[in-house]
Amino acid sequence: MFTGIVEQVGTVSELNKLDSTESGGNGTSLTIVDAETVLSDVHLGDSIAVNGVCLTVTEFSGTSWFKVGIAPETLRRTNLGDLTVGSPVNLERAVAGHVRFGGHFVQGHVDTVAEIVSKVPDGNAVTFTFKLRDPEYMAYIVEKGFISVDGASLTITAVDDDAATFSVMLIAYTQGKVVTAKKEVGDLINVEVDLMGKLVEKQVKFQIKKELEKQGISK
Repeated sequence: MFTGIVEQVGTVSELNKLDSTESGGNGTSLTIVDAETVLSDVHLGDSIAVNGVCLTVTEFSGTSWFKVGIAPETLRRTNLGDLTVGSPVNLERAVAGHVRFGGHFVQGHVDTVAEIVSKVPDGNAVTFTFKLRDPEYMAYIVEKGFISVDGASLTITAVDDDAATFSVMLIAYTQGKVVTAKKEVGDLINVEVDLMGKLVEKQVKFQIKKELEKQGISK
């Protein structure tokens, strides 16, 4: 579990499509540098969110660099496969018991990606508008609700269900702390919708199904 408060922006030093080393597991691996903060107390097997994706540390060297493996499902769901050497990435360690919860509950289980369709300055802030690749996730996106964008907990400022778009505003402080501020129209971001919406939907559907079954009604 994560908070969506990005601790550090790291840098991709290697993306290996077929890493045959023990830590690579004969799959895709990602090596990240400039990660001193998140590596200060790291252990093998720890979880670190990379652009909002919960990944397992398979190898590291002090506070210099760390490696994570990327599963095929993760490559399909996220923008990690588009990273190149030098790409900046948001980093956050899994929540510890003493951490203040400044964002919202972020699982690190990215639902889909969205394309930046608009980037508009507003005073010292910037408003981004994103279009979902998978419109069905609009059901969980509400104005003034939470959303995870590349792992950063942000507040939704506008929603257009018909266009499958939503907007967020980055204040000046946040712009210097997350990778989204450096992205441009056409770039992809990782999206994880608020878990609470999914839980409510599941419970409502379950209760409706139970009630219909009690009445002898089925689909």
